[in-house]
Amino acid sequence: MAEQRATNITWHDGDISREERWSALKTTGATLWFTGLSGSGKSTVACALEQALVNRGVFAYRLDGDNVRHGLNKNLGFSAEDRAENIRRIGEVAKLFADAGVIALSSFISPYRADRDAVRRLHEEAGLAFVEIFVDAPLEVCEARDVKGLYKKARAGEIKGFTGIDDPYEAPERPEITLKTGEHPVGESVKQVLAHLESAGLAPTGARA
Repeated sequence: MAEQRATNITWHDGDISREERWSALKTTGATLWFTGLSGSGKSTVACALEQALVNRGVFAYRLDGDNVRHGLNKNLGFSAEDRAENIRRIGEVAKLFADAGVIALSSFISPYRADRDAVRRLHEEAGLAFVEIFVDAPLEVCEARDVKGLYKKARAGEIKGFTGIDDPYEAPERPEITLKTGEHPVGESVKQVLAHLESAGLAPTGARA
């Protein structure tokens, strides 16, 4: 857990409650956390889902691992400590989005179970929905895709600490959703997530990709 270094600070509540905000905006916030190996299809599914939700009038915004490292987390590397801080920061950002009534689509390898569980607790303590989505594609499928050429570099020793090669990936034990992206097309994965969101009251009934 990150150390609280700032002193003489006090939380300042606003004049509008979460319920009042969501009711006025006709929205419901939540965080959908896509986790899986590089190349598993996390960003691909999240992009398609974002479009499907927005086109149906649902406030949704995608927080992508690489994109966040271009800005907010540009000072972090890929050590275990930096990975933990990377996930902690984006967990806090996703919580703010969800509190504002946005469905945050967080797409991160997030290889360590403890880091993902910490983000879940953060949401639960705030009374916000957290949906863990395991994008479950076998290593051989991800490596065959190798969209960014990262596995090839990792196998050649040009990248150290690469998840799935010389750094572990701890799969979720009880994710709300498991997507078999090595077996099903993107559209089917989007439909699966939409069905869950509908049943949970987080998306309009009948929304389909």
